[in-house]
Parts: sequence; structure tokens; C-alpha cells
Amino acid sequence: MASSFGAAQVLVASNRGPVSYEVADDGSLRTKRGGGGLVSGLSAIGPEAGALWVCSALSDGDREAVRRGAGEDGVRMLDIPADVHADAYNGIANSVLWFVHHMLYQTPLEPVFDAGFRRQWASYESFNRAFAEALAEEAARGAAVLVQDYHLTLVPGMLRELRPDLRIGHFSHTPWAPPEYFAMLPDDIARQVLRGMLGADRLGFLTHRWADAFTACCERFAGGPGDTEIGVHGLGADADFLRARAHEADVEERITALREEIGEGRRTIVRVDRTELSKNIVRGLLAYRQLLEDRPEWRERVVHVAFAYPSRQDLAVYRDYTAEVQRVAEEINERYGTADWRPVVLHVRDDFARSLAAYRLADVALVNPIRDGMNLVAKEVPVVSDAGCALVLSREAGAHEELGEDAITVNPYDVMETARALHQALTMGPDDRADRTERLAASATALPPARWFLDQLNALRDGPAPA
Repeated sequence: MASSFGAAQVLVASNRGPVSYEVADDGSLRTKRGGGGLVSGLSAIGPEAGALWVCSALSDGDREAVRRGAGEDGVRMLDIPADVHADAYNGIANSVLWFVHHMLYQTPLEPVFDAGFRRQWASYESFNRAFAEALAEEAARGAAVLVQDYHLTLVPGMLRELRPDLRIGHFSHTPWAPPEYFAMLPDDIARQVLRGMLGADRLGFLTHRWADAFTACCERFAGGPGDTEIGVHGLGADADFLRARAHEADVEERITALREEIGEGRRTIVRVDRTELSKNIVRGLLAYRQLLEDRPEWRERVVHVAFAYPSRQDLAVYRDYTAEVQRVAEEINERYGTADWRPVVLHVRDDFARSLAAYRLADVALVNPIRDGMNLVAKEVPVVSDAGCALVLSREAGAHEELGEDAITVNPYDVMETARALHQALTMGPDDRADRTERLAASATALPPARWFLDQLNALRDGPAPA
């Protein structure tokens, strides 16, 4: 038990924080602020709430900011040794836990839980312990702590041992694996993850499906969830921000440029994703190719606007996947393209303004992940689309729980079905498309980011007091 307490009444813990730094040529530190639901939520509770965000120093600039003591008010960055962070983040969080929950392993060859895995797991434990100790040091007596995601599954249990007076929550932004897939983990590791999370008073998930999967894993590996409360909070789109941002000057410029790339009078199938393995970009391209093959009447009349922004390029499997996305797009353009029609407009450089421009121009939004915790793109496009759009949505996206009734549902592995769905979406009548878009936008914005955060915070505070 810690002998002294900090002053923070509300604490958020996540690997990535709300701010990052880079060292300028003159040696000064430049600050870049992020956005998202957590930032909106902390802003909503006001400066008088005594909030603190604990996060990792991720870049050389971040570590220099920590060294100089130049951090932002309300943010504490942890300068965890680079090798420990690399093992915890890439070795375990992104290459094991992410793969388990998204069911991505090619099981004839992977995973292999050998001595190297055990070494990396020790780093994951150290990484989580650094967060737990920092939170224990900074939290006021009885404070509320909201721990985020699969990077920090062990923190609630570790923090409970250090500070039993705290109200501890954990939120999972990913899917949760069913017990038969979670069982791939070594038995002791599976139990450690679950017991770490069950150190929380309250656990949050994006959908009932993922919450039920977690409970089933607890029943199989940890004797049940015990007294931990489990809640569902389906993060929604921030309509006010998106609609305002989508009409700023830089977005208008991107619309003009995109229209030139697309060509006059053509329909658009839009996708915006990171080149994350679970996003299923390659099968989406193959479905579009099948559409052009089966329905030649769409040739020269439709363009697939595909934004595939690089993700985790320090991992070889992600670099290979990005290369395959580019290869398939080029193959479609070479096979079907004409002098004045490029069937696939592919961009791989991240550009938020250009993404919003594509949202506004979308006739069809293609969101076909093989597994996704939520997928905010599915929620954002109907909110921003100028003329209304049809949504082709994988049944494996968490967003399907809320949006499925007004979307065209597809099996993400079935390229033929997805091609038929694209045709159905392109031929949808304007009244039907407008009505569906209106209902999709209403569902998508039912729980905007600030309220999503505050609902969790209030539920944690209103729950039973820690024993």
C-alpha cells in the first residue's frame, strides 16, 4: 500500500498520449496535440476535475521532453527503456494480443511461444508495472483511473495491489477473442491477462459480442468474472466536429483534386483504412475487380477511391501487406484501365483532409474488416457524405451491431458476395439511399466521444466503493 497519495482525481492511462514532441533544428521542442474520444472526454470534465493522463514517451522528442521536464500540464510521460517498450509494444501487444483478439494467426506456422516470447512477456510485465506504479503515485485517495486497451491488460491487477482505495476501470478498444482462440495463449499467460483485467472494478467493451466473449474466457480460464462489473459503450462519431471540419478550405481543395482524379460523372466506392491486416483491404480490391468482371456496364462509370494509410511498418508482415495492396490495385488498373479512366485511385500517404473529402464524395462506403472492435469509418462516412451513401459493411465489424439494419451486410471472406453487394449499393435508389444514410448517421452519433468517456467515468464512480 502506498504511504502517500498524489493529487489527481481522474486519471487516464494509455500507451499513446494526447501530445507528442519533436526536436526542431534549433533545439527547441515542437508540440503536436492529438484528438479522439479520450481527449474530448477529459476536456468535457473541465480543468477543475484534477485530471492526469499517464502515457509512454514514444519518440526521441518525447524522451527529450521528459528529460528536460518540459511536459504539458495534465500529462505525465513515462520514459520506459526503448528495448522494454519495443518488446512490450511490438513483441507482445501488437504481435500476440492483437493477433489473438483479431484471430489473425496462420496457425500452421504461428504462434510459437518459445523462450523469446517469455523474454518479451517479461518486458510486457515491466511495461505494465511502470504504469501501475506511476498511477499509484499520482492518484488522490479514492480517485478514478481509466486504463486503456490491450497494451495495459495487467495494470488493473497491479494497481489494485498498490492502491486498493482506487476506483479502477479498463476499456478494450479491440474485439475480444472467443475462448477457443484465446486458448492459444499459454495457460498461465491467459490467466494472467484475465486476472490482470479483473483487478478492475469495471470493464468496458465496444459491443455486447466482445463483452460476452470476455466473460466466456473468464468462465473457462479464471473461474468467472467475480465482482467485476462489465459494461458496453459503443463509441460514436463526433458529428459536430466532423461536419465542421469537412467544410474547411483544405478539404474543399482535396475535393477538387479528387474530382479530377475520378473524372466527370462517375460513381465512387470509397474506403479509408490503415493497412492493418484485419481491415481486409486486399479482398475489398478483389471484390471490386470481380464487380468489373461480372458487371462490365460499370467499367468507366465507377472509381474505387481507396486510401490505405501505412500502419506498423516496423513489422515485416505489415510491410508485405502494404505491398500486396499496392500490387493488386496496380493489377486492376493495368487490366481494366483506359486512357481516361483509372479504376482504382489509391493513396497511401495519410491525409485527414483528403479522407474527409472522400467521405463527402462517397456514393458507396466499403467497410469489410475480417474483425474489428468498432470501425469508426463506418460511422463517419454517413455523417459527412454530401448526397447520402450506401454502406457495405462486414458482419465482423463491431459497428455492425448498431448499423447492420441499414447497411448491406457481407461475409468479409466472400469476394463474390461482396462484389454483388457493391452492385446493389451502386444501384440503390436515391430515396432508399437517403433514408438509410439518415438512419445510419443517427445511430452512428448516438454516443459521441465526450459522452462515451463521461458515461464510463460516471458508471465507475457510481459503482460500489472499493473494499
